[in-house]
Amino acid sequence: MTYLYAMGFAFLLVFLLVPVVRTAALRIGFVDRPARRKIHNRPVPLSGGVALYAGVVLTSWLWLGDSPLVRALAAGGGLLVVIGLADDAFKARGREFPVWPRLVLYIGVSLIPGWHGIAIAGISSPSSSAMIVFPEGWGIFFTAVWVFALINMVNFIDGIDGLASGVCVISSLTLFAASLLGHQEVTALIAVALAGSCLAFLAFNFHPARIFMGDAGATFLGYTLAVTAIEGTLKGATFLSLLVPLLALGVPILDTAVVFTRRLLEGKGLHRADNLHTHHSLMKWGLTQVQTVSFLYLIASVFALMSIVVLLMLR
Repeated sequence: MTYLYAMGFAFLLVFLLVPVVRTAALRIGFVDRPARRKIHNRPVPLSGGVALYAGVVLTSWLWLGDSPLVRALAAGGGLLVVIGLADDAFKARGREFPVWPRLVLYIGVSLIPGWHGIAIAGISSPSSSAMIVFPEGWGIFFTAVWVFALINMVNFIDGIDGLASGVCVISSLTLFAASLLGHQEVTALIAVALAGSCLAFLAFNFHPARIFMGDAGATFLGYTLAVTAIEGTLKGATFLSLLVPLLALGVPILDTAVVFTRRLLEGKGLHRADNLHTHHSLMKWGLTQVQTVSFLYLIASVFALMSIVVLLMLR
């Protein structure tokens, strides 16, 4: 019941906050305006990330108190929301935010979990029960690489109505199941708070979207999923259990791999925005936004089921 209460509280908080931040964004012109590369044809508020941050962090703090995991989420997530809002403010004015400030801050944020003792400590040897323990510096490095990657991967899939928020619901519920099976009560609470927050936001973000999460929301969701996965399944993983977070987050990981491959083949910069993402390709083939999102939800659900199967094999 604790998890249901936490999920319900997160859902209700975000559900009540979204109309408030949406109205404020419309009042000050904090909106994503239609453009050549954009799919929407009317201005849409960009303030959803504020509600998502409040839902996850406040719920986590109320149920878990002042723990290292909650501090890492609040600090790293808060920095991402701030830089994301700055990026979104540039979009609202029809300008591009510089890449380097974002890159530097993303790297700095990726180190925050390690500073709070949340790091990939090692991996079990496939030939014995012994643990291959990483030196402290390497553990923090691998953790930072994982966090940095997920921050950007979730941001990449936030290209059409309801995709990132819906996929994050599926991914967070998968991590919730993994945490329960692994008796990880703390990460289970974080995961269920994230699921409730994203589900409430999805009510406003599904096509036709009345609000976007913006970079502030997408990067925060990626960060939260990455940190939760580390504490829940990656901290001391076996070779087989490495598949659990990779499958749970399969859609953003697969989309990033496809996009980077296509950009390299076409000689484009890896950081340049374009229409090479999986959801863009599906829509070019004739699928509507709702059909595209539903198909990718299905793929995410298949990955989630595979992840649970792996977990059951490990028991």
